[in-house]
Amino acid sequence: MSTHKNHPFHLVDISPWPILGAFSAMITMIGIIKWFHMFDNKLFILGTLIMMMIMYQWWRDISREGTFQGLHTYPVTMGLRWGMILFITSEVFFFISFFWAFFHSSLSPTIELGMTWPPKGIIPFNPLQIPLLNTLILLTSGLTVTWAHHGFMENNYTQSFQGLALTVLLGVYFTMLQAYEYIEAPFTIADSVYGSTFFVATGFHGLHVIIGTTFLLVCLLRHLNNHFSCIHHFGFEAAAWYWHFVDVVWLFLYISIYWWGS
Repeated sequence: MSTHKNHPFHLVDISPWPILGAFSAMITMIGIIKWFHMFDNKLFILGTLIMMMIMYQWWRDISREGTFQGLHTYPVTMGLRWGMILFITSEVFFFISFFWAFFHSSLSPTIELGMTWPPKGIIPFNPLQIPLLNTLILLTSGLTVTWAHHGFMENNYTQSFQGLALTVLLGVYFTMLQAYEYIEAPFTIADSVYGSTFFVATGFHGLHVIIGTTFLLVCLLRHLNNHFSCIHHFGFEAAAWYWHFVDVVWLFLYISIYWWGS
């Protein structure tokens, strides 16, 4: 049977990773529930390890398809671009729900909250301390990832490497500062709707920063292995789009929750 095809599209080979990835996500979520209710995180750690192994092998296969097998033709990359655009759009609406909850409670505080915002007894963060530093870190990371992108377009290997490495380091630094902020927080997720909206919104943003940092780290490793060229680097472009989205969400979080909401 001939393997020749008369079309520019990529028909995906049979892969075990989607179904195994779904099962690993289910194990992880059940592990989180078990952790919350039974104070046992072993299942959560197991599910996370399985998911990371599947992510590695799935991304490895996609990198092979695009880099070595030449399967990511122009129509295929256009499909990937639209897929990333729609994914980021869905993420925008995901965060809109958190902002909706925050403004619903803050613009008209109920009598249970003392008809004031922040609710009585809540000591909010000073927006001119760690939150402002984190804002500067993310804005700087937006510049470094754009610098890396220009390096790719100009076939400047060193510039791309330096820009990507700096962006990854800034992402890790942001995560460390947010973890410190959470440890030192004078309120918890259980402290009224203020604590709930604050930790859910900033926590999910922090998760997206970790995902984006991982995305860029994979791009950095691929760059070290010469997987990208000036005309073929959509893996990096997708990561850069995602990172810019994370930056913009943080600006809205800083202005609304940290600055106005305090």
